[in-house]
Amino acid sequence: MRYWLMKSEPTSFGLEQLRKAPRRTTGWDGVRNYQARNLLREMRRGEQAFLYHSSCEVPGIVAVMEVVREAYPDPSAFDRRDAHYDPGSDPRQPRWFMVDVRLARALKRTITLAELRAHAARGLKGLALLRPGNRLSVSEVAAAHWRFILALE
Repeated sequence: MRYWLMKSEPTSFGLEQLRKAPRRTTGWDGVRNYQARNLLREMRRGEQAFLYHSSCEVPGIVAVMEVVREAYPDPSAFDRRDAHYDPGSDPRQPRWFMVDVRLARALKRTITLAELRAHAARGLKGLALLRPGNRLSVSEVAAAHWRFILALE
């Protein structure tokens, strides 16, 4: 099993919206970075991901999600009215993909970026989120890092 971290700004989509989604499940759409798209295509049903709130007052990990549907073409790329529309994307050869995720549970507390950084030299050494300049919305989390982060809760 692999583990993931998926970033979203809580003002556009966050824990509260996921809680309110039917069956606490939603499509993770709108990814428009090739490297992040490739990671979405690697995700398998049953794998888990952290929901990370970014670009907010206190960025951090707020929940655990489960992948419930593997990668499929992202329809927002073909919808001219959607903010994620890509005029170069062809439905016959889709460029962009999405997965469906379900809220497994909210964390007891937010594990803040500052707290994660405090462990960067030892327990979380190599965590993609903590690499300078990393702005990917999707990244893989090593199993050891996953366990370490959950132990911080």
